[in-house]
Amino acid sequence: MSQSCIHRTTCRLCRSRNLELVLSLTPTPPANAFITAADLNENEERFPLDVFFCRDCGHVQLLDVVDPSILFKNYVYVSGTSPVFVNHFKNYAAEMIQKFKLGKEAFVVEIGSNDGTLLRFFKEAGMGVLGIDPAQAIARSATQNGIETLAAFFTSKLAETIKAQDGQADLIVANNVFAHADDLHDIVKGIRTLLKLPGVFVFEVSYLVDVYEKTLFDTIYHEHVCYHSVKPLRDFFKANGMELIATQSVDTHGGSLRAMAQLAGGPHRVEPSVAEFIKREEALGLDKAATLKGFSAKISKLRDELHALLKKLKGEGKRVAAFGAPAKATTLMLHFGIGPEFVDFIVDDSPLKQGLYSPAFHIPVVPSAEIYNRKPDYLVILAWNFAEPIMAKHAKFRQDGGHFIIPVPTVQVI
Repeated sequence: MSQSCIHRTTCRLCRSRNLELVLSLTPTPPANAFITAADLNENEERFPLDVFFCRDCGHVQLLDVVDPSILFKNYVYVSGTSPVFVNHFKNYAAEMIQKFKLGKEAFVVEIGSNDGTLLRFFKEAGMGVLGIDPAQAIARSATQNGIETLAAFFTSKLAETIKAQDGQADLIVANNVFAHADDLHDIVKGIRTLLKLPGVFVFEVSYLVDVYEKTLFDTIYHEHVCYHSVKPLRDFFKANGMELIATQSVDTHGGSLRAMAQLAGGPHRVEPSVAEFIKREEALGLDKAATLKGFSAKISKLRDELHALLKKLKGEGKRVAAFGAPAKATTLMLHFGIGPEFVDFIVDDSPLKQGLYSPAFHIPVVPSAEIYNRKPDYLVILAWNFAEPIMAKHAKFRQDGGHFIIPVPTVQVI
């Protein structure tokens, strides 16, 4: 194993060694490791993408942990470039303010705050806010834009410092980061330090139920070391001085879980949603390794379908490009073997990715104007969770005779 990656031998939630391999995907470079033209001949390290099931608590996870500084210090994803996410965060903030009756005196801390999109809505409501994010350029930019952001990884030690300087928080939020961290025990220790007793910790993560039901296998990549379900989370919080009080489904990333927890002995009652979610997980058999082992066949079927379609189109002399360079595209393209022989270029609206090349296959990433300059016949929407707004925005491509291909959760040609 390289120095850039360690292999852990215990469950991230319950620390058991009783772990079983349930799914092996093609090893990949870090999913967001887009490269410059100057680095095209450099050797890119690929890391295992093996998914394990804990036979003791039921948690599903990667055990190969890529050095987080490789994954996050030069991060190129920002929420603010997506109108869908901006709207999601606006509603999210409003909902939390109402549900937990947060007033102007409230202090809101966000772990993995990215460009400050969510915190801005709390700030506009008159609250004190603080962001924490290890992506240095993004954190610096957020601070310059009025959302104070510490460029750091959240740890229990940092929580002590924040508590001493700023006091405790009424609300701590973490979106798509509670699945990214290897040491969740230390993060929860930090949350316990930083949270007021009546306060609440709210987080959103990719939900194992959605990953399984919709075959969202491409949301499995090295940044996501956890694939959460409610039962293991409930038991984990209980073992760590906290209590899971509510769960809800949200439609980001193809299907996510929003969960809320308080300190043990906090004032909020446990809502029926927690038990309802656990019941659904058990009905699907997600508490059994055999169910997850069956997931592999569903993925292979999807791969064969997409491969056959692209092969047929290329055989007919059609030009194919892709839309969207999200992290999930790296898993999909490598596991499905969709490289430059199928896809000429990738369009992405993020200026941070334009001019770069995709990990491993080195397909160029270009602005959307290139759709109309180069006129491909088909566009594979790799950012499939944004398929509707992408197709609406590029209706002209279809009017000009182009077709869209949506690869997940089922292969569709539109």
